[in-house]
Amino acid sequence: MDERKEAIPFASIFKANSSIGTSANSEGQFKLSLPRGTHEITVTAVGYQPASLPINLERNDTLRIALKRAVYTLQEVVIGNQEDPAYAIIRKAIKKRSTYLSQSGPYTAHVYIKGLQRLTKAPKKFLGVNIEEAGKEMGLDSNRRGIIYLSESESTIQADPPKHFREEMISSKVSGDNRAFSFNRASELQLNFYENYQNIIEGLSNRPFISPIADNALAHYNYQYMGSSTDMGLTINKIKVIPKRKAEPLYKGDIYIVEDDWRLHSVNLLLDKESSINFVDSLHIKQLFTPLEKQVWMPSNVQLDFKGGLLGFQINGYFTAVYQDYALTNIANKKSFREVLSIGKEVNKKDSAYWADSRPIPLTAEEQHDYVFKDSLRKQHESKTYLDSVDKKNNRFKPIGFLIGGYNYRNRYKKESIYLGGPIPSLLFNSVEGLAINYDVGYSKQIDSTHNRYFRINGRVRYGFANERLNGNISTSIPIKNQTLILSGGSDVVDLNNRGSLPTLFNSFYTLFIGENYQKLYEKRFASAQWNYTLPHNIKLDVLTEWAHRHWLPNATDFTFWDRNRHQLTSNNPFIPDADVPLFEDNQSTKISIGVRYDFSTRYETYPTGKRYLPSKYPTLNVQYTKGIKNLLGSDVDYDLLTAGLYKSDIPLGMYGKIAFATTVGKFLNNNRIFYPDFRHFNGNQILLVDQQLSSFLSLDYYQYSTNTSFVEAHTEYNLSGIVTSKVPLLRKLKLEEIVGLHYLHTPEMKHYGELHLGLQWKMLRVIYAHASSSNDLLNGSNTIRIGLKFF
Repeated sequence: MDERKEAIPFASIFKANSSIGTSANSEGQFKLSLPRGTHEITVTAVGYQPASLPINLERNDTLRIALKRAVYTLQEVVIGNQEDPAYAIIRKAIKKRSTYLSQSGPYTAHVYIKGLQRLTKAPKKFLGVNIEEAGKEMGLDSNRRGIIYLSESESTIQADPPKHFREEMISSKVSGDNRAFSFNRASELQLNFYENYQNIIEGLSNRPFISPIADNALAHYNYQYMGSSTDMGLTINKIKVIPKRKAEPLYKGDIYIVEDDWRLHSVNLLLDKESSINFVDSLHIKQLFTPLEKQVWMPSNVQLDFKGGLLGFQINGYFTAVYQDYALTNIANKKSFREVLSIGKEVNKKDSAYWADSRPIPLTAEEQHDYVFKDSLRKQHESKTYLDSVDKKNNRFKPIGFLIGGYNYRNRYKKESIYLGGPIPSLLFNSVEGLAINYDVGYSKQIDSTHNRYFRINGRVRYGFANERLNGNISTSIPIKNQTLILSGGSDVVDLNNRGSLPTLFNSFYTLFIGENYQKLYEKRFASAQWNYTLPHNIKLDVLTEWAHRHWLPNATDFTFWDRNRHQLTSNNPFIPDADVPLFEDNQSTKISIGVRYDFSTRYETYPTGKRYLPSKYPTLNVQYTKGIKNLLGSDVDYDLLTAGLYKSDIPLGMYGKIAFATTVGKFLNNNRIFYPDFRHFNGNQILLVDQQLSSFLSLDYYQYSTNTSFVEAHTEYNLSGIVTSKVPLLRKLKLEEIVGLHYLHTPEMKHYGELHLGLQWKMLRVIYAHASSSNDLLNGSNTIRIGLKFF
């Protein structure tokens, strides 16, 4: 507590000259287990004078400790235009940064983490959902307030900074779910301010945050000397950190630096809206260090407090980590770091007696109540009576809801569901079928809760009212350990471009309102089998075999909402737009395709459900071979296509954004007998609205440049992550991201084709200017504007 007997939350309490210690909870309460006898303990908290006191443990005892506010005394008063003394201290700390970064490892430690998220405000209803009723199911009070997430975890960690880190979770507890594993990860709280940049939480910022003692920190921060105080014989300088610019990934607050050593003693930093963060309004970071040896200090406590609000909801919470039992060690086998995280099957099976004895931070009364209440709530929610009552309510048939969004019948106890598609979303329009309905139904059942595997079967019926053709198909997905078997068959109307031309909704809109029927279709009767298998070392194998009978379709209607647009409609043959001449004769195709994908990843996480490989720093390699087999099952095709590609997204460039690229090359080794659907197609675009992916062009015709010979395709995009727009006062609040992209295509038929695009991105929405040109018309390139969404 402080001098006014008010609690000091999350203070650190350690046995002197050791890494045996704990942290207080949010109410200042702590628990520390030591052998009987005499000990000396030290108590520290950011902003308070540390205390050191002897204790004699001859029995279990309760100790109340009062800390005084730290008083930082200015050494001298600086008058005039002289430089603030803080800058000399910061320069010395920057000079020592790399030294202390290398001295912080290798080591092992024990880490306890508690995470809590609390809803502090919520509307009674939101988007038609009764929040008050849903809150009762979550354990909230009558004002829709309370804990929505509470979890604890214990881990042993092994680290060799700055690259190597391994965590083994040894216990996990989640309030209200005895089968879940804690999201608390020691790796996500490994904040090292001796590194130039910190990536605190994925997605928190478009760019990493710059440490106040980074090599280039003086270009981003102003500093103010706030004085010094004494801590255990050491002189501690308090330095105020002030960002030079708004809307930059910069901290504000205080750092504490040890005189003469010029190392970090503690930090008390804030990220807020001026730091251009996402998800939350503010993130408060406190970190305390403790000496292990004279030259090695390590974090004893890390505290993250956050607040946020959106659309009438407000939340706050914290994550706190206590580090104990540090041991400096030599790590001979660096291959052990390939396993970044290990969670065993028994991690979440520890009982309440274990936790009462092992947790270093006592639970508050609110947290104790949350565990008890949500445990009883969980048992109730898992009962058949409760699940049946929920299903009875949610399975009520609502005609309007069915028309717009479909109907889902669910049996939670049996873990199965039946889906009926909505009639309105099933409607579409094109010049081949006219008004058509593409109606889908589905059934799914969970067959393995441990690995979250589902058996699924889906059916689809399609009928065109203008050409009066009925099609239907069915598919099923069968999971088998680390394999999946997909069986499909029936008939369907599909795009001539098997990589997709444009979304069906967009084609319907452009055909009806503008008279531009870009999408070209054909009818296919087929039977296929696909087998996906993950080999050791995360090598993914994909085998597809298909038989198909393919029939070209003519236009069946020239209807548009305005008669003046009818003359703009083109035939269903993209190469003869003025006449419905068949693009190809009826034919049958039997093919087999084998694909291998490998991302060169050696780092992985181990869960009770199996391994999950982490993204590699190297590109993903794809190799695919497709063989059209002549005469098998009446097949007319005879061709061999080999393709290879490299792909990598979100390559970090530090403060300068990120880059992504995708390149593919391919060649038909044999094209003795091939039809247009078998060609290599490209992801083009000809409309204002675009569903942009990295490997898509912005102005390329959907069908004209498909090839049956060879091709080279390359795409790259550079996201500047707000480097420019963050410096413009009127734009910085929007958190816009600047994007620059290049696209290239070569085929023997078209020679060289290229695109350059420049644009701005806000969340997932993009506005892009694109310039396209080809070797056939290099001087008269086209300029276009595109608006779309980014999903890659």
